[in-house]
Order: sequence, then C-alpha cells, then structure tokens
Amino acid sequence: GLLSFLILFLLKKKPMNGQELAGELEKRKGDRPSPGTIYPALKCLKEMGLIKEKKKGKTITYTLTKKGEGSLKTAKKKFCRIFVGCFP
Repeated sequence: GLLSFLILFLLKKKPMNGQELAGELEKRKGDRPSPGTIYPALKCLKEMGLIKEKKKGKTITYTLTKKGEGSLKTAKKKFCRIFVGCFP
C-alpha cells in the first residue's frame, strides 16, 4: 500500500530506524504513524526481501535491498500511470 511505498521511497534516500521513518512520514503526511502501524509494515517488507535490517545495540536501522530498489522503481511507474492527468 501507500505506507510501504513511502517507506521504500524514504529508505532509497538513506538508511533509517523506525523513529526516523515515523518522523519523515509525519512531515509528509501530517500525522505520525503509530508503532503498531509502522513496525508491521517494516516486518512485511523485510519478509518480502525488499528491506534488510542492521542491529546496533537496541537500534535497528533499515536499508533498501536490490530487490527493494526494483520494486520501488516499478511502483513509481505504476503510481505515475495511475495519477497522471488527475491533477490540473
């Protein structure tokens, strides 16, 4: 969905932890996603092989995999096809 797309988009820019992602999503959407929303999405993306995690102490940093980069590229194309022409 849109949350997964936004997470992949943000991780393309730089590796981030869950709190950083929530902060960036809040800037873009106007509301901060709850941990009960963002962490299941991260888990799903990880299980699909689109992101990977690196643990350092209690902090988990997420990065995009090659498969994730390809998926993001495909999603961007679909997004543009769907929404081009919708806005004046």
